[in-house]
Amino acid sequence: MKHKQEQQKTKCPHCKSEEVVKRGLFETKAHGKQQRFFCKKCLKKFIVRTAFYRMRNNEKKITLCLDLFYKGVSTRKVQEHLQMFYPHNSSWVSIYSWVIKYSKMIGNFTDKLKINVGSEMQIDEVEYHRRISHKAHKGVEKNWFIDSVDPDTKFLIASDYVRNRDLKEVKKVLILAKSKTEKQISIITSDGWLAYPRAIQKIFTIKEKSNSKTFGVIHNKVNASKGEGFNHPIERLHNNLRARTKIFRGFHGSVDSARAILKGFEISYNFIIKHQAINCCPYELAIPELKEKLELNKWLSLIKLAQQQTI
Repeated sequence: MKHKQEQQKTKCPHCKSEEVVKRGLFETKAHGKQQRFFCKKCLKKFIVRTAFYRMRNNEKKITLCLDLFYKGVSTRKVQEHLQMFYPHNSSWVSIYSWVIKYSKMIGNFTDKLKINVGSEMQIDEVEYHRRISHKAHKGVEKNWFIDSVDPDTKFLIASDYVRNRDLKEVKKVLILAKSKTEKQISIITSDGWLAYPRAIQKIFTIKEKSNSKTFGVIHNKVNASKGEGFNHPIERLHNNLRARTKIFRGFHGSVDSARAILKGFEISYNFIIKHQAINCCPYELAIPELKEKLELNKWLSLIKLAQQQTI
């Protein structure tokens, strides 16, 4: 009975039919033996297209590189590490492309997750410099990483790497944060930058500016220039972020690739790294039901969950 149910769940990638049967095994050097299927409707053979379909390296090797990269090892150092254990190692360029590809894939999944957080959300931004090597435009461009954090669970709720620091960019982060937290947030803490109250009013509505004075959130502005200390959770996150990105010596290439790298940092921060203050990963408090779905290799588990979402 179980065997039949597994067959019914498998769909033909060509015609989407579920009328498929097993037809031998297909073996590759990277992925070993894989089940081959035959579609009775379109008469084509196929193997199930996983997130590592047609990749020349196996899933464990790829996720190992992701983990090393976000633990602070450069792509060239990861390449040297692979030379010790894999006869046919990949170049640092391949490792970089894996970081971009799978950070985007997992990010598309995690951005849709609903989370359980406290009543306060902290939002801030970090300045970055991105090197431009295009023939027509060479030099260094100032960019920004805008992020929001829950101080209770330490969960990095929403973030974005952007070219400009303006109202539109802040609103984008707040929209994503609101979609993930829904009505749980009642206090938003930020510094004194003028774009924050405008963006918060647009997305959440500031209670003082609402007609009833009861609907909306409280905007807690912290002014460091007046001796007011800013919030520790988001500042500690930024310290971790600076320590990790220090080896980059600034980002290179497109905004899209820099955004993907920092999306991977967000994933690592929320799902991979154990935080001393809470003695667990932030997702274990913010999304406890996900704990049963993540195995020891969390990178691989998250990639598989992301793929299931797209099927």
